[in-house]
Amino acid sequence: MKRLENKTALVTGSASGIGLAIARRFAAEGAQVHLLDLKPEEAENAAADIRSEGGQATAHACDVSHQQQVVEVIQNIANQQVIHILVCNAGIGFVGNLEKTSEEDFDRMYRVNVKGVYNSMLATVPHFKKNGGGVILNMASIVSSVGIPDRFAYSMTKGAVLTMTLSVAMDYLADNIRCNCISPARIHTPFVDGYLAKNYPGREVEMFEKLAKTQPIGRMGTPEEVASLALFLCSDEAAFITGCDYPLDGGFIRLRP
Repeated sequence: MKRLENKTALVTGSASGIGLAIARRFAAEGAQVHLLDLKPEEAENAAADIRSEGGQATAHACDVSHQQQVVEVIQNIANQQVIHILVCNAGIGFVGNLEKTSEEDFDRMYRVNVKGVYNSMLATVPHFKKNGGGVILNMASIVSSVGIPDRFAYSMTKGAVLTMTLSVAMDYLADNIRCNCISPARIHTPFVDGYLAKNYPGREVEMFEKLAKTQPIGRMGTPEEVASLALFLCSDEAAFITGCDYPLDGGFIRLRP
């Protein structure tokens, strides 16, 4: 039997990168996966790819920063099937220290990375309670736990994701709702490639290697590696795990020189 057979999973920000890798892995393990993303055409293409591989996947246009939209999308899904898993992966990045972070930048980061997680959990938890339990997995970051240069607003949001995870895990123990988070270091996603192309034109290979080597293990992680950990934490094999943060960081937090 597949590890997520007969489970329904919602994955936000799942049209590409880590979210897509999680959606694809969950579908391969038997889950009915719902891809919630700001870009409906890309989400539909991703869902079609999953279906072509034999998985069950449906795309939904959803801006996680808008509460009513999130509530409506998740309610529509819940009207059709029991929801078992929520993965809050949608998020955006920003490079800059305190003085280089405008109020607009700060608010935009908050709306997506903090309020987006809040909205998604708020819309899903009542269904979990009604159905006897569920699993939430949030995507935090190594910056939830350590400081790195020029990530002021991003660090603020991911610190909030970590503490929201702990709070929800505590508050819903009696409802059989587990809540954990993953804290990745640098993962090779389209965001990384776009960042290098924009900021280091002509030096992409050089800078990629430099960024890769900031992980003590000597390379960036892959979306598929994040998906493997996500699969375990959202499966029944992790039934005794809640309120935990899992660094997936190539040794960055503990082994940096």
